Amino acid sequence: MLIGVPKEIKNHEYRVGLTPTSVRELVANGHQVLAEQSCGAGIGCDDDVYRQAGAEVVPSAKEIFERSDMIVKVKEPQAVERAMLREGQILFTYLHLAADEPQTTDLIKSGAVCIAYETVTSPRGGLPLLAPMSKVAGRMSIQAGAFCLEQPHGGMGMLLGGVPGVDPAKVVIVGAGVVGTHAAHIAVGQGADTWVIDRNPDVLESHWQQFGRTTNSVFSTKDALEKHVIEADLVIGGVLIPGAAAPKLITADMVKRMKPGSVIVDVAIDQGGCAETSKATTHAEPTYVVDDVVHYCVANMPGGVPRTSTFALNNVTLPHVLTLANKGYQQALKDDEHLRNGLNVHKGVITIEEVAEVFGLEYQPAEDVL
Repeated sequence: MLIGVPKEIKNHEYRVGLTPTSVRELVANGHQVLAEQSCGAGIGCDDDVYRQAGAEVVPSAKEIFERSDMIVKVKEPQAVERAMLREGQILFTYLHLAADEPQTTDLIKSGAVCIAYETVTSPRGGLPLLAPMSKVAGRMSIQAGAFCLEQPHGGMGMLLGGVPGVDPAKVVIVGAGVVGTHAAHIAVGQGADTWVIDRNPDVLESHWQQFGRTTNSVFSTKDALEKHVIEADLVIGGVLIPGAAAPKLITADMVKRMKPGSVIVDVAIDQGGCAETSKATTHAEPTYVVDDVVHYCVANMPGGVPRTSTFALNNVTLPHVLTLANKGYQQALKDDEHLRNGLNVHKGVITIEEVAEVFGLEYQPAEDVL
């Protein structure tokens, strides 16, 4: 199979779909890889490294899309990239369609076979291709929140961990999944007064076993959420419904009642955000203020640490790329129900029910279209 790796073009996105190490594995399995010129610059891998791994380096994304059987990316294809997709071409990347109707419409029109990292599942449960970026984003969320709490960046001028004799910041993490767990690790490490809210008793029990009394765990009710969000100095939004839009748990009224100079970091923004006041931002302009509350809603947070993110992502995506290339997408998806769960759009048909419901579109199960 001929596999193409375009350079990412989303604002301040420096990750890349395949590392040179992954390229070498694909070539060793008898496949060809096209890499766009400078695609790996953001992770410290120049074109010569890709050539040494066996890739053919080409000057433009246009050539990548024209020649490749499968496109491997990181972020959702931008409008100019979607226009280059062709019928039957495989796209393997993050999509997050439930929060992006224009992309959904374009992918349907393209006739491409679109497989999303974030809905591939695991035999043990969970979302294994989303998890590495959730870990990165969770850890980054505390860094970003601490930065925003500084007065020059719009915050109340508070040090996250305080100092002896001065209280630390109250950090409230909404959602105790992968994002929340990794955010808690960093918040505890910095000495913050850390609170974690979730509605799943089993998740809270697991969190307690991991963190003990270093954090405070709270069962999520409207009363509990309202109380702790309003009292917080920093709120981390880490809720996720696989394949669907994030629920708006933090209302505009709660935001109005938060402390002036407090901060919301909405990690769920890829799926529309979990605060009513959230809107997607970029690394170029990461924050805005609503009712004196600083909002950090960067939709590609892990893109800020592209080397760590790319290598972590390739550790989990490479086996699936190899399977798709070795077997062809139809056989690969038929053989593996967990990879099949990643199929979102197949030749003009939506194959993930949550997305079809959001936009009122026709839905067909992946098993039927294959």
